[in-house]
Amino acid sequence: MRLNPVVLFLVAVVIVNRVGSQDAHVKHPELPRLVRNWAEKLGGELWHFGELVTRRSTVVESYRHAIVTAKDGESLLREITSRVKNMMDKKVDAVRRIMEIAENVAATAQDDVGEDYDYYKAKDLIDTTAVTTTEEPQHQNDNTEFQDDDDDDDDESKNIENDPQTDALRRENRRYSSKMIDDYQNEEGDSDIDADADINANLNVNVDPSENEQLENANKDDLERPDEIEREEEGEEGVEQEPMASLKPPVDKRRLPLHPNPNFYNIPVNLNVSAVHVPSNVYDRSPEVIRDIKWSEELDKSFQDNYKQDPTISWQYFGSSSGFMRQYPAMIWKQEPVDLYDCRMRSWYVEAASSPKDIVILIDRSGSMTGMRREIAKHVVNNILDTLGNNDYVNIYTFSNTTDPLIDCFEGHLVQANLANVRQFKEAMFGFKTEQIANFSLALTAAFELLQSYREERAGEGAQCNQAIMLVTDGVYYNFKEIFKEYNWRNLPFMPVRVFTYLIGREVSDVREVKWMACANQGYYVHLSTYAEVREQVLQYLPVMARPMVLNPTLKPNPTWSPVYADVTDPKLTNWLWVTRERNKQRDRFLLYRRNRNRTSFFIDDVIDRKFMYQQRRMDFNKDKVPGEFQEYRLMTSVSLPVYDKRQNANISEKIQINEKIWITVTKETRIANLLGVAGTDVPIATIERLLLPYRVGVNGFAFIVTNNGYILLHPDLRPVFQGILKPAYNRVDMVEVELFDDDTEPREFSSELLKLRSAIVNQSSGDKEYRVKYHMDEMNRIHFGKRHYYYTGIEGTPFTLVLALPDRYGHYEIDQQSKEDKHRIFVTHNNNLTQFFTGNWTVHPAWTYCRYLGEKRVQRNFSSPAAELLHFLEKMSMPGWKWNNSHSQECDRSLINRVLYDAKITEWFHKNITNTNKEDNGPIAMLMSLLPRHEFISRFGITVAFLATHSGLTRWQDFPQNAATPKVHFHELHAEAVNEVWYRRAVEQHYRQPRSFVYSVPFDADWPVSVAVLEGEEEQPPRPSDDVLVTASHAIFKEDPKDKRVKAVVGVVGFQMYHRALHALFQNITSQCGDERCKRTCSSEELHCMLVDDNGYIVVAYDRKRTGMFLGDFRPDILEMLVEEGVYNRTRMYDYQATCFPNIHTVSPASPRLLTPFENFGEIFSWLLTTIIYFAKVAVARPGDDFIATEQPSSAAAANVVLEEAEPEHEDEDQPSRTFEKDFDHRLLINKTHPEPCDTEMYLYHLIHYSESNISRSGYNRTMRDCARPFLVQPVVASNMVLLVINMLCPEVPMEEPILSPTPVDVWYNESRHCHILRYNKFPRRNYMSCINRSIHEQTIQLCGRAATDARPHNVLVSLVLLVALFFIAA
Repeated sequence: MRLNPVVLFLVAVVIVNRVGSQDAHVKHPELPRLVRNWAEKLGGELWHFGELVTRRSTVVESYRHAIVTAKDGESLLREITSRVKNMMDKKVDAVRRIMEIAENVAATAQDDVGEDYDYYKAKDLIDTTAVTTTEEPQHQNDNTEFQDDDDDDDDESKNIENDPQTDALRRENRRYSSKMIDDYQNEEGDSDIDADADINANLNVNVDPSENEQLENANKDDLERPDEIEREEEGEEGVEQEPMASLKPPVDKRRLPLHPNPNFYNIPVNLNVSAVHVPSNVYDRSPEVIRDIKWSEELDKSFQDNYKQDPTISWQYFGSSSGFMRQYPAMIWKQEPVDLYDCRMRSWYVEAASSPKDIVILIDRSGSMTGMRREIAKHVVNNILDTLGNNDYVNIYTFSNTTDPLIDCFEGHLVQANLANVRQFKEAMFGFKTEQIANFSLALTAAFELLQSYREERAGEGAQCNQAIMLVTDGVYYNFKEIFKEYNWRNLPFMPVRVFTYLIGREVSDVREVKWMACANQGYYVHLSTYAEVREQVLQYLPVMARPMVLNPTLKPNPTWSPVYADVTDPKLTNWLWVTRERNKQRDRFLLYRRNRNRTSFFIDDVIDRKFMYQQRRMDFNKDKVPGEFQEYRLMTSVSLPVYDKRQNANISEKIQINEKIWITVTKETRIANLLGVAGTDVPIATIERLLLPYRVGVNGFAFIVTNNGYILLHPDLRPVFQGILKPAYNRVDMVEVELFDDDTEPREFSSELLKLRSAIVNQSSGDKEYRVKYHMDEMNRIHFGKRHYYYTGIEGTPFTLVLALPDRYGHYEIDQQSKEDKHRIFVTHNNNLTQFFTGNWTVHPAWTYCRYLGEKRVQRNFSSPAAELLHFLEKMSMPGWKWNNSHSQECDRSLINRVLYDAKITEWFHKNITNTNKEDNGPIAMLMSLLPRHEFISRFGITVAFLATHSGLTRWQDFPQNAATPKVHFHELHAEAVNEVWYRRAVEQHYRQPRSFVYSVPFDADWPVSVAVLEGEEEQPPRPSDDVLVTASHAIFKEDPKDKRVKAVVGVVGFQMYHRALHALFQNITSQCGDERCKRTCSSEELHCMLVDDNGYIVVAYDRKRTGMFLGDFRPDILEMLVEEGVYNRTRMYDYQATCFPNIHTVSPASPRLLTPFENFGEIFSWLLTTIIYFAKVAVARPGDDFIATEQPSSAAAANVVLEEAEPEHEDEDQPSRTFEKDFDHRLLINKTHPEPCDTEMYLYHLIHYSESNISRSGYNRTMRDCARPFLVQPVVASNMVLLVINMLCPEVPMEEPILSPTPVDVWYNESRHCHILRYNKFPRRNYMSCINRSIHEQTIQLCGRAATDARPHNVLVSLVLLVALFFIAA
């Protein structure tokens, strides 16, 4: 029977559809075996390829004679502590010498300073070496930055060139340089100058030959000393003088020769003199300031002597209480965009100027404190807050008819004046409103009782030393003597609380009461009428707080060590920089949108977020930083001591007001106890890090320092910068916030064991503990676990405690070369040439000190790279008479030199071609290499570089130029830090999971260049990853103890980088074949999607290449969730307590405020006038002891609110486009304006669970693909950190009820604000280390308590009232 063709067709369609529907649910019995085979073959080939390229076996063989020795954590800690303490003692001695000389010189200084006196102004200096470059070509290499001046500058340079003063400067500068060289050579017993050309010849680094020639010419010029110069350097008796004794300062003190100096961050400086920085708010020609500037010139000799005795010393300075700062060496002061620097506001000054203090600030918020008065009051409070440090405590209360804390949760507490809390206070100041009438009695009582509770009841809380009340008001009608008598005059002549009063307003009628309050309570009174004078007047309280210290000369305070801070950077600039960045971002969005052809993809959040990452990576090596975009910050601490005026009496002038127009100046001799200023020096954090013996501590171990407050001074996980901007509270990071125990606690619920450890460390106890911890790597995208052993001890004489953290197992062992490998034996047995082992491409750790010159000799020997510096010293070691250390000219780490020599000697072969080794290997990769030419083999696998990094910081690499185009940044420029590199650290941890394995990684979101290209206006194109994405593979080499296989130490890490496209091709080639299996589908089939996922859940290779570097949870969250449930991956919650969040700023349209009608305006004016009249009336009839407690609600509140709105500038959308482009405007272009805030975030990090051979059968690796209930197969890739994941794409993605828990940080929301939560639950104990000198019997003899006007003829309040009423009717 013939069937109808149509029927046959329909039957065929039904059969095909049925088969298709069954295919989605087929179990694919062959797939598990096939996937397992793919994983084994892929892992095996990658292992053999990596082993061959890195020559792992040869490296292992090279270290066969190395010895594994135990590392004693306690002895290592003692050695490090001793090194750090010796360095800190030298800095303290230097500061003490500055302090003593300053006190002696100031005591005999003359008051009269000639009008023609001049000094080196740091802001106005002109570098005369810019002129020298046009006349002396040998120096042009040091000053190329001055070649691009405009025509006006060129004309000025020509005038300078012909100036005889400039010629004298050149001669003096040349004589000084050559003399310093001779001094160092004489000290060292070595008069030769080595040629750097020979050293650079041994380096395989591109060096411009002209640079060598210029360096030789410069050195030659410095060594040539004319006879007349030599004669000038000898005294009348023919005795040679000190190097700096013959120098005569130039007449024009605007011009000074400056030279880049590596001891000072290569900033051009002059070591002969210091320069003076004067803040913008200080007049430098005022009698007091210019007098102090003149006598402080005598400190230059002390600065120079300190630098000669300790060539490692950094900036030295004296900060005067009059405002200026003298800094050595002299430099041009540049601070963009505006110079906000005032030394009296820096932590090193304010903490040394007085003992720790508890302060309560009372702000009058009555109805009269409106307009400019309110703004001045806010500025006063902000400046007071800027003078507080981490050892001070503060709270702010506002008062009218009630007294309320500025921040509600701070009520009844004094909070630490750290950056975070100070920032909260400043932001809260914008919100307080003025209303009603002030009740001073209630406010003063509340302040005294709070301070009394900290003095008597809360032992160990607060500063436990000085206490003060700061009263900010526009008028006081009574002196409240009975309150002071009850709370402050119980034990006269000593008073526990000082009172400082700040009277605000130009039209204040009577100042007697408010001044009496300060004078009667050992405080200071200030009258402020303009915004500009606030800072200078607020700072008057610091010398008053210092009086007990000055009056007790036998009680010298301890040296003050500041918390970590960022050089001269002002934290207040953080908000400004962020606003600038947002404005630039808004502008760029408009411009890009207008020229973008692919506007549909412009608003994709993922694309926009990657734009910044692309810009950041592109600018990493751009030296021209844009203000508001990328800043360079130098972290440091400072040690300082106060400088006292030894004079007991002085002539003090005071202005007295006779009437409204007549003032007289009265000068009289009075008892004084003045603070002259503070002397100090910087200690860069990098200097401390060099002393921590990182090569002895080893990989994944570290040392860190904790202050007496529990805050971090130095820690590898201290992250003070976010997107190029200093974080708002960067130096308030507690040690419990970076050392996280492996537990499941909620945010900020720190374990009791961790708090016990913190307490022991803060109290400078000595001991050791071991805990299980969790820690992150690779920008908080990866997580690791392990035991960590903590050793800790205090650094005597400082607030610091040093902690040494060593990882379990490998952290307690290290490599010790045979005794025959010592430098001297290597020298004898290898033809007196120690540099012969440093061949091929190599470098050393840039932050480690192998050998280096100190002082001026380091300036003359400014090496092009750390490798060049090491070669130079190896050459010198080959000469007779070598000395390991000379404290005045060089320092060398003998142990580190021996280690790097040993590593270089036994790995010298690494630069040879791969074909010259491993000839006996008969693996598949080796067989392929034997059949293919070397260049074809290398090209096929896309390898660009093979590298070896050792525990001594030595990194070797071999390039394969046939694959790699000339990179913008080479491998060794990005990865020169050996044990600190992420691939090094991860490989060491991987060893304990799979000893025979490589760790593979790709950049996160590796397709970002294309996304940004689309964003920046290029034609729309199919998403694809960049062709230059590299895969990094690394493998750790361990040396085992032959007697005990469990004892092993890290030797180094080998690895390679290859193009991702080559790995992708290999992956496709293997997973698209069935091999010996009979299969219907492979990874090349449309229904299967295959990928390699690393141990932290990031896609390394996928058939869809745009997934490269993507987090698996962002691609298939349902699959990742199943992998977690089956025990393939483990998910751990991690916290970041150093995060920065950006809450939106509420913006108001400029057209939104409603204009008031004339009647409404009249009503507001009348309300304000009525309130003022009532105030003056009550003042007129007030009796002593009366309080103003308002029983009614005056209608002036509305008027106060109006003034408040006018005083506060509104946030307007300044970037809103004009109507001309309204048709092109898209509201999505407007960014959300934000401001940076410290916050806590949480993220969920994933890590692969490793199973042993015995229990892997119970894991998710042994399960099959069951219909769409389990639409995937997963197998571990042998000898790697990856798994092969095969997904059935015919099964739809299972929707998630909630978003996947991912590594993307999410803000932690508490039931209250973050600062309130920390105060309530994380108020941890601290240790008071600073000297407490807060009283003196002699202080009652000091009558100086304010220099404001004294009203000699009091006004009648009723007269003022009548005038006010008359003015009102006139206006009406």
